[in-house]
Amino acid sequence: MGHVDVRPAPPVEDLPAPPPRTPPKWRAWLWVTVSGALGALTGAATFAVGGYVTLSGNVKHEAVTQKDLGGEARPQKISKALNVLIVGSDQRNGANARYGKFPGERTDTIIVAHISPNRDGAVLISFPRDSLVRLPACPAKGNLPGQRPHVGMINESFNSGGIACTWRTIEGLTDIHIDHFVKVDFTGFKAMVNALGGVQVCLPQAVHDKKALLELPAGRQTLKGEQALGYVRARYSLGDGSDIGRIQRQQMFLASMAKKAMSGETLTNPATLFGFLDAATKSITTDPDLTIGVMKDLATSAEGLTAGQIRFVTTPWRYSITNPGRVEWVQPQAQRLFRMIAADQIAKNVKSGEQKIPKSQIHVLVRNGSGQQGLGTQVAAELEQRGYHIVKVEQAPTPYAKTVVAYSGNGESRASRLFRELKKSRSRLVRTATTQTLVLGIGADWNGMKPPRTLEDVEGFDATQDSCTAS
Repeated sequence: MGHVDVRPAPPVEDLPAPPPRTPPKWRAWLWVTVSGALGALTGAATFAVGGYVTLSGNVKHEAVTQKDLGGEARPQKISKALNVLIVGSDQRNGANARYGKFPGERTDTIIVAHISPNRDGAVLISFPRDSLVRLPACPAKGNLPGQRPHVGMINESFNSGGIACTWRTIEGLTDIHIDHFVKVDFTGFKAMVNALGGVQVCLPQAVHDKKALLELPAGRQTLKGEQALGYVRARYSLGDGSDIGRIQRQQMFLASMAKKAMSGETLTNPATLFGFLDAATKSITTDPDLTIGVMKDLATSAEGLTAGQIRFVTTPWRYSITNPGRVEWVQPQAQRLFRMIAADQIAKNVKSGEQKIPKSQIHVLVRNGSGQQGLGTQVAAELEQRGYHIVKVEQAPTPYAKTVVAYSGNGESRASRLFRELKKSRSRLVRTATTQTLVLGIGADWNGMKPPRTLEDVEGFDATQDSCTAS
């Protein structure tokens, strides 16, 4: 890498906060939905007979008919893999009223869990809540008004037509045949975390968030249910304040949670295991065909599944130019990902924990000195889409003629990875700095980023990674 003299970047903690983005509706379900499903699947193989009966009675069921899903118009099943639609159901009543009240039920996170035919791998695709997509027609059902075909946010289908409409929407958008659904409620998350004895996270700085009811010091610590809920709900007090940044944090929390749920510490302790499964099964609603017996059989066949074989990816996305505050899927990358999932080709095509430092652990401060208004936000969005974690976006105090990646000795390995993705840039070692955070100074010579190599546009990570990895 070449070198150029620029004024040293001030410490990250001394930088002013960026102006807030338009807040979307509350969403904090990535970690909850998958943890309930994976916890039930990975632990169920060790049930005692009495526990089996108890857990079976915990699970609620909701029927979804072939007619609800479009009948013969549904995507064909072209592999023996199992695809499970997982959604988070947010009801604000009882103990949850402290987080704000609204009538009824809604979902703000949607995931498809793809489990390989040999039960030796799983990939979980999250769909950004703010995704602007084409929604199908769905009939009115119960107290729900139904949905007319239109372009709208992806979670509207659940609000308008319930789980059946969401199922139909995802199949129509992805052409992936869905076999079952799991709906997880809001309160169950806290009970699951507490049953595990808490989940460890690593915070680069202290958190003070009144909206999320959260006060946490910096450093490595174990969060219990209420704290964990606040942590994954927090948005403006952590990172760059974006919804996508919160998705990354939630994925990392889930990875840490999955590792603990699958550890010998949990699986060899009957009381801990049953407590977790009891909390998980009390929190879920499934289609009638996804019974505890089916989960148990699936878990038995997947006993050899390790954390390194559970991977997380997000549908390739970018911020919409025409609809500020919304997300659009990047094509053809998104459809290519969906085709691989449908054909069960994902395991050998999507990179996950192969890199020593995953992109989600590379923190970048974007400083716009190009003279082009809004360029910093655009660059940050593309970096986030590629998996980097954006700390802040701000205006440079003076114009930059050249684009530069500034890094400390602790951040050199991270800087080289970011540097290779830029079409035109220089790098600069700031010898007095110790932070691992990179500072991308955008200059007047900014020429964009190189096209993603192969499938790096859907790069994910596996469950061996978490917020304490490489920190």
